[in-house]
Amino acid sequence: MSTSTLVPVEEYLRNSEKPNLEYRDGVLSPKTMPTTFHGLLEFMLVVMLRKLGVQAAPEVTVRISATKYLVPDVIAAAELESPYPTKPVLLCCEILSPEDRLGAMLAKCEEYHAWGVPSCWVIDPVKRTAWEYHAGGEPLRVDSELRAGELTVSLVELFSVLWIES
Repeated sequence: MSTSTLVPVEEYLRNSEKPNLEYRDGVLSPKTMPTTFHGLLEFMLVVMLRKLGVQAAPEVTVRISATKYLVPDVIAAAELESPYPTKPVLLCCEILSPEDRLGAMLAKCEEYHAWGVPSCWVIDPVKRTAWEYHAGGEPLRVDSELRAGELTVSLVELFSVLWIES
């Protein structure tokens, strides 16, 4: 039988060590280790979203509730709160690492939707595929563009930052 020690939210907020940890009702969950492709897509996505006129940033902790803090790979909003958003942002993006599963990422999108985020994107750098998941809808695999309200990102341009693995 395994047991885990619950961590008070105040202790979580004081923790500045890496890797990023997510916090759900006293339980700390480490994010999976990102790959080079993961990092490149985060960078490219932030650049592309900023060109569209929104504030975008990678690996920002968001406060979903008093006892839930998550760390999306990329967020975008008209204006980002500091030190971390407590109001829903326009978009949360998750980029799959090899250990991640699509179903788990879509479940995480449900948490963002429950917070009030209208759109989530899930991106697979290995398969060069992506999904849009809008609040109140079903996940949709997209072939050419990701959309979130007025925001549109070309998958060809996004994936252009990646090279072919040999």
